[in-house]
Amino acid sequence: MLQAKRCTLHNVTSEFLYRSSRESSPLASSDPIADAIGLLRPRAVVEPGLHAAGAWALRFDPFPHVKLGIVVRGECWLALQGHEPVLLREGDFYLLGNPPPYVLASALGEEPRAATSLWDNATNGAVHIGPEVEEDTYLCGGHFSFDDTNASMLIDVLPPLVHVHAADPRGKLLAHLSQLLVAEVETTAVGGSLVLDHLAQILFVHMLRAHADHADQPTGWLAVLNNDGIGAALRAMHADVAHRWTLKELAAISRMSRSAFASSFKSQVGTPPLEYLIEWRMSLARDALRRGTRSISELAFATGYESESAFSTAFRRVVGSSPKQFRNAAQHAMKTDPSQQRTHEELATARA
Repeated sequence: MLQAKRCTLHNVTSEFLYRSSRESSPLASSDPIADAIGLLRPRAVVEPGLHAAGAWALRFDPFPHVKLGIVVRGECWLALQGHEPVLLREGDFYLLGNPPPYVLASALGEEPRAATSLWDNATNGAVHIGPEVEEDTYLCGGHFSFDDTNASMLIDVLPPLVHVHAADPRGKLLAHLSQLLVAEVETTAVGGSLVLDHLAQILFVHMLRAHADHADQPTGWLAVLNNDGIGAALRAMHADVAHRWTLKELAAISRMSRSAFASSFKSQVGTPPLEYLIEWRMSLARDALRRGTRSISELAFATGYESESAFSTAFRRVVGSSPKQFRNAAQHAMKTDPSQQRTHEELATARA
């Protein structure tokens, strides 16, 4: 769904400030999903609900990050450009990763109209199509935008569509969350915006888990998290990013030979294990440099390098500039972009 005007009741934006589960070593965590979300700092927008009756079809523009939707009542078709249409039934959840243009419709073949104008004129947290008394479809959802510096680490491993059916075990769990979300969307109770923020984040994490639960999903780190072999090695790297991991150690954790582990990791995750480790370290380093949380020498030690020089060499190879150049450019952006400066100040407050 598209973002509505700021004046609508439930166009609620959140920007969560994540802190590591390990205060003494904020670059170490054994939960890759929590690590990724911590770097991405998702900004959630809970959008007006769509109430529709009769024949209808809406065309949505591409979105660079993530859309999330729930079919509260009725059913509708979801047609992503370049993909087979999917029928969404009552109680179903869907997550769209970096979606191309798409259509939501009561039936295939309906001529779609642009959704933008409807969302721009939402009132009281709702968009209506057809007579309200004849409503047969109700959709609720929102979208997530991420810190562009590291957004690709999640966007690149998400499929265009994650579809959780109401009858699925995880769908039954999500149903309880959706009931709370819908109740908050439909009320003006004090504290509602805070509740919506948290519920949107929880639903997002459960949808990521749903993707990780499906063994037939495309390659990527999300798809191997529950794997006792490759997943165990990946979790170990996240748990101790400062450790100077060797292929032999990681293979032993996975209970595989070095050659079998290296081949399987690359096949399932999409990159060799030690290259994945370096890229993850550099993602952490970019974030720390942008936020001003650590000096370059501290980052070198925290990410497993013997010296600042060795760290700088690896950083330049992955990022394309030296740590100092990257930090200076980020600080300049903070000064010239008010929104980035506000986020920086909020994070400093959260750390205090």
